[in-house]
Amino acid sequence: MCIDPLTSLPKSISCLGIGTVLEAHYRLGHPSLPLLKKLYPQFNKVSSLQCDSCQFAKHHRSSLSPRVNKRAHAPFELVHSDVWGACPVVSKSGFKYFVTFVDDYSRMTWIYFMKRRSELFSHFCAFCAEIKTQFNVHVRILRGDNAQEYFSASFKLYMAQHGIIHQTSCVDTPPQNGVAERKNRHLLETARTLLFQMNVPKHFWADAVSTACFLINRMPSTVLDGKTPYQCLFPNNENFPIPPKVFGCTCFVRDVNPHLTKLNPKSLKCIFLGYSRVQKGYRCFSPSTGRYIVSIDVSFYENTPFSSTDTNICRENDDILIYTVTIPESNTSAVLPHVTFPEPRPPIHLVYTRRHKVQDHPPPVVTSPDTDPISYPEPTPASSDPVSTSDLDLPIALRKGTRSCTHPISSCVSYNQLSSASCSFIASIDSISVPKSVKDALSHPDWRHAMVEEMNALDLNGTWDLVDLPTGKKSIGCKWVFAVKVNPDGSVARLKARLVAKGYAQTYGVDYSDTFSPVAKLTSVRLLISLAATHGWHLHQLDIKNAFLHGDLQEEVYIEQPPGFVAQGEYGKVCRLRKSLYGLKQSPRAWFGKFSQSIERFGMIKGKSDHSVFYRQTKTGITLLVVYVDDIVITGSDNTGILALKNFLHSQFQTKDLGSLKYFLGIEVTRSKKGIFLSQRKYVLDLLTETGKLGAKPSSTPMIPNVQLTHEGMPFEDPERYRRLVGKLNYLSVTRPDIAYSVSVVSQYMSSPTVDHWNAVEHILCYLKGTPGRGIVYQNHNHMRIECFADADWAGSKDDRRSTSGYCVFVGGNLVSWKSKKQNVVSRSSAESEYRAMAQSACEIIWINHLLSEMRLKTPMPAKLWCDNQAAIHIANNPVFHERTKHIEIDCHFVREKIQQGLISTGHVKTGEQLGDLFTKALNGIRVGYLCNKLDMINIYAPT
Repeated sequence: MCIDPLTSLPKSISCLGIGTVLEAHYRLGHPSLPLLKKLYPQFNKVSSLQCDSCQFAKHHRSSLSPRVNKRAHAPFELVHSDVWGACPVVSKSGFKYFVTFVDDYSRMTWIYFMKRRSELFSHFCAFCAEIKTQFNVHVRILRGDNAQEYFSASFKLYMAQHGIIHQTSCVDTPPQNGVAERKNRHLLETARTLLFQMNVPKHFWADAVSTACFLINRMPSTVLDGKTPYQCLFPNNENFPIPPKVFGCTCFVRDVNPHLTKLNPKSLKCIFLGYSRVQKGYRCFSPSTGRYIVSIDVSFYENTPFSSTDTNICRENDDILIYTVTIPESNTSAVLPHVTFPEPRPPIHLVYTRRHKVQDHPPPVVTSPDTDPISYPEPTPASSDPVSTSDLDLPIALRKGTRSCTHPISSCVSYNQLSSASCSFIASIDSISVPKSVKDALSHPDWRHAMVEEMNALDLNGTWDLVDLPTGKKSIGCKWVFAVKVNPDGSVARLKARLVAKGYAQTYGVDYSDTFSPVAKLTSVRLLISLAATHGWHLHQLDIKNAFLHGDLQEEVYIEQPPGFVAQGEYGKVCRLRKSLYGLKQSPRAWFGKFSQSIERFGMIKGKSDHSVFYRQTKTGITLLVVYVDDIVITGSDNTGILALKNFLHSQFQTKDLGSLKYFLGIEVTRSKKGIFLSQRKYVLDLLTETGKLGAKPSSTPMIPNVQLTHEGMPFEDPERYRRLVGKLNYLSVTRPDIAYSVSVVSQYMSSPTVDHWNAVEHILCYLKGTPGRGIVYQNHNHMRIECFADADWAGSKDDRRSTSGYCVFVGGNLVSWKSKKQNVVSRSSAESEYRAMAQSACEIIWINHLLSEMRLKTPMPAKLWCDNQAAIHIANNPVFHERTKHIEIDCHFVREKIQQGLISTGHVKTGEQLGDLFTKALNGIRVGYLCNKLDMINIYAPT
């Protein structure tokens, strides 16, 4: 029996047989080295004990040495920074974040409010510019944490160009950025105190933080030996330019409205919200006008809060949605909720309501004997100025007279030339506002009913089962998407609410595998419309309701319960999908496979050139069908076959016959005796409204001539906004070939756009403002020839000296395809660049010819390829200029092979008549108008 080593060390040593310090360490349960030395003196000379298990099990943070008197020796030698947010309550001016910059020498703090974290870079540039101008010094070191906003390409480039050292804390080590972290804590503690003291509503939190920063900068600091940060930087200025007042108190501001009469009140009752940084005055907010006011003529009731004193300052005032959900007794396994209104209503299968959150106290209201109660208005959007702190420092704005728009949109759009049916259609799609959130939808009875219908369809289809999430599995989210469906006469058919899974959260190999699904090429859609115009065919449109729900799901997929529809007693459960759902990565493939199998049983043949095009040739004529997800367009000469096809689709799926084609994928289709007109008028107007360009001055060109964009320049503050807008313009180009080149150019700078690139995008919007209704007209030109105009702009790019190819293809005299794209290699001559453009055009010609041949529609061959460069034409027809063409890739000689096969013939066109010129360079307004006319682009909405 071993003796306790604490009692007899020598005997214990011999009994345990301790040989090395590690053996003792292991046997005794991994004690520390100092403890081992007390037990066994022979280990006193051991200096360290290396045990991996202890490192894994006992590793802890290293203690940080205290920062003793290591303050910077000069102003702005070291600047600390940190971003705070997002705040759960949006401020009055629309802010959710703020960033602080703290000078280590003086502890003076600069604060900038932000709507998005991406605005950090622009604020840092403004801060550095202010320091340089006001103090004639440069920021030397910026210290912060590892937030991704500090590591953007623009931020790193700016730091490198100005020689600023960027120091960051280690991951998950906030104490290393302690000055900024502690400053944010100080600001928030003070701001909360200011809000609580006078019961100020929470949406004024930004004003409270701004006031806290102003006051803290003027309070003595022990770090500064009793001085204030403001005195350290401005020793000759007085600490408070105006006497401080109690934040949030009631005040009266002199009303300087020049239209006041002698009997009107001379002041406005306001709430005091701080101090102006650029004016010697107090910042006040007037609930009656909804404006911030900066004035020195203010009377204060410092002991009287503006808000009611019995208001619970920690309570949210916003409305919330509450759903009381029960499962119908008739079907205990049903997934659909049954939500009852608080008031009796006629029973329906699904009912739900919108209620206010139960409140213990009424909302804050101030009353007086002579006036009606005043309540705070809803927050309004902030100024678009990203550098300043929005309207926090704006003076009183006096407006005399009325404002009018210099360039109203009504001067660019007119409906006088449209028929009554077309006007009805236009009015219908313009009058409906699509909700932006579930809360907006539930506040509208029609949209709410649409959501109920969608849940009914999901239930009837057996889309899912409610289950507990299995261990090791994950569920993905879902959301609601809203759209408007119209009738053939232009009236609103129904409002559509669709539940969409957030498929971007799926994991390959776990809840999805193959995802590819063909989708109709828009060139194919335009080609079918061109054929209908040429042959006088009718265009039919069908919609398949809940198309993706017909697809069978093979994988095991779980989604969260739909927002607003959580079954009572089933909280925490998830939906095990049995059918495919919109948004899943594999849903398009599952649906298209189901649709293809069904329609091929009818006798339709899937096209090889475009798998989304189906055709059927009979003795009575031809039937053509193109499908884009769940939207179907049918045309052809076989009216009997078309009717039979509609009936077959109705028997297989729940379809809705929308009649004549009027609105397809955001494209408005108008038919008259002259032909078929395609435009995206509403899409353009919505885009102009979203970007605030409805009142902009129109431009005659999509891009300023002789202005070439490069990668150099001041980075744009919001790259995400740039990418989003360019993407929308890219889709607009499906009916607007006149903007194809300009959109292609601005698309080249998606990764790091500059201010110049953003200005170019805004110029495109100004061009669209002048021609929002411009589109393409398809007519019967009594032939089916294929013609193509190919052009190139040699070495047009200043960045890499590459050329731009452009082409446009006509079938039967109608424009069906076009492209503007920068070439992937540098061309050594203009002839080479033109030859490469011809090769690219030849590919498009051959593909269109194959598609028409599959549909058994004959076209005269060879197709004509027009070019304005004689040398390129010679190279295409003969292997000449060997020294100048021997380096050209073999695939470019594809055009020469097709010429020899008799499928393509070349022709020379004068430069002035080269229609491809529109797709390769920026042109003046006269030239743009001429080429648009040649492309059969008209504007039926133009004012007469």
